[in-house]
Amino acid sequence: MFAVSGTELEVRLRAREQQLEDLRSEHSGDSELKVAFSAGLTDSGPVGPFDEETTLIFSKTITNVGRAYNQSAGVFTAPVRGLYFFSFTAADYLKGYMGVYLYRNNQPIIFNLGLNDHGGYTSVSNSVALQLEEGDGVRLGLPASYRLYDDSRNFTVFSGFLVFPL
Repeated sequence: MFAVSGTELEVRLRAREQQLEDLRSEHSGDSELKVAFSAGLTDSGPVGPFDEETTLIFSKTITNVGRAYNQSAGVFTAPVRGLYFFSFTAADYLKGYMGVYLYRNNQPIIFNLGLNDHGGYTSVSNSVALQLEEGDGVRLGLPASYRLYDDSRNFTVFSGFLVFPL
């Protein structure tokens, strides 16, 4: 579904190693690792529909303590093995289907679906606690032919944080 070249994997690995080193340096002497993020989707209004499922890029970083959320790729990467909590709210205002998948390492964990049959603003929300290994990725995906909406008011938001390391 998502082909990745060897060079791209090397770049990602180096970025993750640097991120982990930054976290270790940032928290040396600090007994508690702090990791939390919240990001809004876009200021530009409608997102989708697309011909194929698309990873949502939440480009408006509200907070990113520990820098585990990559706003360019739309992926949260666990810096340490632990229990993490994620939540999202997705909105739309046109008649039709809206919905999102939450993935862990390209495995769907949650699917939220809404049918907006009245044409006004509507939203879906969900949350989950996940045990992640260091390097596991969590992202939201927009199914083919679905759409969402966001603007400067942050109708569509993705958040997560480390509850505790394991």
